Amino acid sequence: MKTFTLPGTDIVVPNVVLGLMRITDKSDEEIRTLVAAARDAGITMIDHADIYGGSMHVCERRYAEAMRLTPADRAEVVIQTKCGIVPPDGFDFSYEHIIESVDGSLDALGTDYVDILLLHRPDALVEPDEVARAFDELEAAGKVRAFGVSNQTPGQIALLKKSVRQPIVANQLQLSITHAPIIARGVTANMQAEDQSIDRDGGILDYCRLHDITIQAWSPFQAGFFTGVFLGSADYPELNAVIDRLAEKYDVPPIAIATAWITRHPAQMQVVLGTTSPDRVTGAAQGSDIRLTRPEWYELFRAAGYILP
Repeated sequence: MKTFTLPGTDIVVPNVVLGLMRITDKSDEEIRTLVAAARDAGITMIDHADIYGGSMHVCERRYAEAMRLTPADRAEVVIQTKCGIVPPDGFDFSYEHIIESVDGSLDALGTDYVDILLLHRPDALVEPDEVARAFDELEAAGKVRAFGVSNQTPGQIALLKKSVRQPIVANQLQLSITHAPIIARGVTANMQAEDQSIDRDGGILDYCRLHDITIQAWSPFQAGFFTGVFLGSADYPELNAVIDRLAEKYDVPPIAIATAWITRHPAQMQVVLGTTSPDRVTGAAQGSDIRLTRPEWYELFRAAGYILP
């Protein structure tokens, strides 16, 4: 498993992360087995959010109940959580909500600190000075080591940075071979007749690379926005044929090739796994160590339906 240090921090992270958003109904033993499979594969980072589990802090608490981390155990894992989504009312990046949410996460997780806190999707009513006040307080209290965002544009991040003094270390964005507009747009830049060339995100990929913001790819195996996985799907016969051929070449399961397509990108992205299958975690993690050739990477890109000029 490849690792790197998050820019602007001393936090060492793997390029594959285990997301625990679907463990509400899992037994303690099932959760421990899932986490152990990830750890055996070299995955030392866990991704949470306060809303995962159907109500506030459910999955965070289930993780803590199952794992019962000792201080030594806690020191060996990077824990990330998110705040800001308030179903069904919308979003809340106010000072009060950020502080309340983090305190709730710490209590649920049974820890004194989280390594990374992300603002979960954009809040149209955000007041950057309030975010900055919350971040300063959380950092000074030792409750959060680093800060980031999710699903935010360059303009939204720049607006935050006007007030926030801490580095924005991560931006969690949806990305898979078949859902790659942040990459595909640049390939067909200035091609007026092609829908693929339309800039829908303000150039977020280049912005993150320029500002040392790590992209965390969520739904890395989803065909679209929660429309099902592309692996083995009859809707993507050409893509799966290429994936299967490369999987045979590298002697890995197909899911590893889907991971490798993302980790091959020089932006040094992280892949966030949402599966609760230990076998799929193990298989996906194998892609971390595969360096696809340029022709292989572009062949997958084309087979997913994207245009190469």
